[in-house]
Amino acid sequence: MDRLIHTPEGVRDVYNQECTKKLYLENQIEQVFHAFGYQDIETPTFEFFDVFGREVGTTPSRELYKFFDRDGNTLVLRPDFTPSIARAASMYFMEETMPIRLCYRGSSFVNSSSYQGRLKESTQMGVELLNDDSAMADAEIIAMTVKVMLDAGLTDFQISIGHVGFFQALAEEAALAEDVLNELKELISIKNHFGAEELLAKQNLRSDLFEALRDVPQLFGNAEILEKAKGLTRNPAAREALDRLATIYEIVKDYGYEKYVFFDLGLLSKFHYYTGIIFQAYTYGTGEPIVKGGRYDALLQHFGKKAPAIGFCTVMESLMNALERQKISLPIANTKTMLLYPDFLQPLAVKLANEHRSKGMDVALVCFARDKVLADYEEYGRKNQFGGIVYIQKSDSVLAIDLSTGEVQPVEL
Repeated sequence: MDRLIHTPEGVRDVYNQECTKKLYLENQIEQVFHAFGYQDIETPTFEFFDVFGREVGTTPSRELYKFFDRDGNTLVLRPDFTPSIARAASMYFMEETMPIRLCYRGSSFVNSSSYQGRLKESTQMGVELLNDDSAMADAEIIAMTVKVMLDAGLTDFQISIGHVGFFQALAEEAALAEDVLNELKELISIKNHFGAEELLAKQNLRSDLFEALRDVPQLFGNAEILEKAKGLTRNPAAREALDRLATIYEIVKDYGYEKYVFFDLGLLSKFHYYTGIIFQAYTYGTGEPIVKGGRYDALLQHFGKKAPAIGFCTVMESLMNALERQKISLPIANTKTMLLYPDFLQPLAVKLANEHRSKGMDVALVCFARDKVLADYEEYGRKNQFGGIVYIQKSDSVLAIDLSTGEVQPVEL
């Protein structure tokens, strides 16, 4: 019986006030997307396995929910929207060379370890900007991220921005073995400066290259950190990455959002399709990033379309957790009305309800049961997000009850 009423591990029901808040936030975020000129797209919940295969550089196979169709094809529930959008864009916009702005919302599924305490199904909302490799496009995406956070009600947050090209250029110059490179990435990701230094000391590197790689975990801070990093290397590709970040920062200043930007040159991603800037948005109350994204200029080519792209996704569960723990309330009003009536006045109640609905009101018809009293319906209304009750006692006697104040007033029909 338990399996009939309980959800599997890693998924949960969302209902009542929590569901209302979530839908409100989704609407706010969607308005941001549309305000920047993005158009909606929906992709399937499951795709062919190859869309998320190893060559794409997305979620590891062991973390995918895989199953078979009747023809024996391996299918997966999408773990990540970006490859799905890239696949769809390559199909429908193959010949388009002008910028393409797409936005989406839906569930993603990752079969992560239960010890991580993460949901295996999460709601994501995001955007993808295709056919634009400019710093202006990068800055637009950063500005949208800030706007999403602000419109959700957050004020104390930061956008950590890095560039995969900086570390990649240094690592290629050092010609590190694959196992050493993977271990170094892990140490940098957890900001283990001493571990990284110990590992690099064994690699017989040039002194300037050793110092640059050793300091990567500590290269985080405001825009001044970019100049400090530039002083550590003469590698052209690494310096080009730093110049790109500096250009993006200047454009973000034009938006007036520079106070939210924080640079972290040790920011790395488990997704291997990123080729340029990567970023994550953090705030108090959740250990997970609320927004994460980056540039992926080679991904669409996997699906046959050679085009640069950048995007981000907002993880709704992390956003809601942060708002709750920071005690930030949302401007959600209980606007539903309960039209309470005795059974012998049903025709009148239906007529009144229809009239009010035609004027844009949300009205629920509730018949007064003989074993209930008015207080039962008042309690029921408060629990179910009703703003008030219109109680038809008789054809010529109607009461209006405000459930937030308890005030009762007679109403003329």
